[in-house]
Amino acid sequence: MSQNKDKLVDAKIQAKWFSRIRAAHQTETTEDYVELIADLLETQQEARLSDLAERFGVSHPTVSKILARLKEEGYIESQPYRSIFLTRKGKSLAQKCKKRHQIVLDFLIKIGVDPETAEFDAEGIEHHVS
Repeated sequence: MSQNKDKLVDAKIQAKWFSRIRAAHQTETTEDYVELIADLLETQQEARLSDLAERFGVSHPTVSKILARLKEEGYIESQPYRSIFLTRKGKSLAQKCKKRHQIVLDFLIKIGVDPETAEFDAEGIEHHVS
C-alpha cells in the first residue's frame, strides 16, 4: 500500500496478517500471567491471587478464572489458600517471555525511546514479535 492508495494488499496475505495478530492476542494473557507469577516468586517468594488482581487491575474472580485455565493448561500449580507456583511448562514460558521482553525493551531504548515509555511499549510489543 505504499505508493498507490487505491491498491490493497492481496486478501489472502492480509488475512494471514490478521490471523497472526488474533493468535498473538490469545496468548497474551497466558504470557502476562506466567511472567508476573515468575516475577512475584522471584522477588516475594510467593505469588497470590490478590497480588495478581492488584497488579493487573482486575477483580479477584477474573484472576481466579484465568488461574483455573492456566492450571488446566499445565502452566501453574496451586492449592486453596496457598501460593501459586509455576510448573516446568510455566517456568519455560516465563523465561521465554522475559527474554523477549528484554530484547524489545533494549531495542526501544537503543533507538531513543525514553526508558519509561520503552518499558510501557515493550509490554505490548513483546507479544507480537516472532
